[in-house]
Amino acid sequence: MTDATETVKKTVEQTAAKAKAQAEAVHNASTKAFKEGVDRSISSFTELNAHGKKNLEAVVESAAAAQKGAEALSQQVLAYGKKTWEDNVQAAQSLAQARSLQELVELQSAWAKSSAEAYLAHLNQTTETLTASVKDSFQPINSRVSAVVESFQSVR
Repeated sequence: MTDATETVKKTVEQTAAKAKAQAEAVHNASTKAFKEGVDRSISSFTELNAHGKKNLEAVVESAAAAQKGAEALSQQVLAYGKKTWEDNVQAAQSLAQARSLQELVELQSAWAKSSAEAYLAHLNQTTETLTASVKDSFQPINSRVSAVVESFQSVR
């Protein structure tokens, strides 16, 4: 019986050792998997933070470009208003000095023509400035959208 007891005892010890080894292997594998998962999560949060920072920088750059465009438009409008006022005062003085009705009509026609041409030139200049301002304002945001799309496509 002692042989049988020894055999059972050895079998139990071997089984216990195998179970312990398997438990340690499972524990080590799960610890490694958990650590890798945490590392990937931290890496993802870091990358997300970097994208957020770049997005904020793009918004600030866009706002600065929009402000610059608005300032340019404001300066153009003020310059046009000043020039128009001066031209209108000069035209009024010229019209007041007309010696005949025919001269008055000719002066008024010339003033109307030059006034319309100046308005169209100002309108073209304003449109060009506005178009350039909008383009410059959206460029940083478009760049960020393109970068995000590229990063999504590279993950796919």
